[in-house]
Amino acid sequence: MANHKSALKRIRSNEKKRLRNRFQHKTARNAIRKLRATTTKKEANKLFPVVVSLIDKLVKKNIIHANKGANLKSKLSKHVASL
Repeated sequence: MANHKSALKRIRSNEKKRLRNRFQHKTARNAIRKLRATTTKKEANKLFPVVVSLIDKLVKKNIIHANKGANLKSKLSKHVASL
């Protein structure tokens, strides 16, 4: 157990950040699943910028690696183009 006030505060703030990161990551994954499940071009074109924005935010905050974000965006754009 931590003995210093700063260590206790660090534990609390780390837990808050962990939960926020998990929520954002899970939200983005669900949005990606929803985009992959779409069958109409119109709906996919509407969802694509939103999903790309979510991915970019995760990359910017180091929740996912930059290359993973690029791979996801590339695969999703191919999927949208193929509809």
